[in-house]
Amino acid sequence: MTKPPLRLGVNIDHVATLRNARGGDYPDPLRAALMAEAAGADGITAHLREDRRHIRDDDIARLMEGIALPLNFEMAATAEMQQIALLHRPHAVCLVPERREERTTEGGLDVAGDANRLREFCAPLVDAGCRISLFIGHDARQIEAALRVGAPVVEFHVGHYCDLVAEGRHDEAARELAQLERAIRDAHGAGIEVHCGHGISYDTVAPFAAMEEVRELNIGHFLICEAVFTGLGPAIAEMRRLMDDARG
Repeated sequence: MTKPPLRLGVNIDHVATLRNARGGDYPDPLRAALMAEAAGADGITAHLREDRRHIRDDDIARLMEGIALPLNFEMAATAEMQQIALLHRPHAVCLVPERREERTTEGGLDVAGDANRLREFCAPLVDAGCRISLFIGHDARQIEAALRVGAPVVEFHVGHYCDLVAEGRHDEAARELAQLERAIRDAHGAGIEVHCGHGISYDTVAPFAAMEEVRELNIGHFLICEAVFTGLGPAIAEMRRLMDDARG
């Protein structure tokens, strides 16, 4: 039996990181998004952080106007970000935890500890036509809370597994992967669409791409880094090939 198709969302945040390192407008995240589409991406992800360290407000406006692919708008669950999302009405809104001092998103959202507020927070976004995704860890409590919030999608934070593989800690990586696989199947079995993201590389994509319960992978930092050596289009095309091989 044919497995369901697997989508690739390309996160362009770190094209903006490079631009902001020197100021000005180059390199342009919109150009990167268009190149990603040509290379086989199914969607574009951009995270507008509260401190605007990479993606800026005008990037979101230009992406909404300039790309044909759906935009997955990552954001913290704050009033400011809610208003920006309601202004632009992207295809998807992925709620993530955010701390100003962190280098990157360090863990999943604590949905279990904030379910009532998140349900109210999401309501106007749903009314505006945005599809809500919650970025969570593999704790069963977070899956149950996502159901209470009414989110149709969860994206599992797979960064710890990816780090363990990169560090050669294979026994620990195998245990972490088993926990992720269990959570993925539990979420899928509960009727939630499953995505995975954070830290995925050529070396770590296969286990998630092979799981028919996973419908989307969101990958950014690795692809932008690999593009330094091979170009953005070839880097994305190779990731697409590895995903398809594992899926098949």
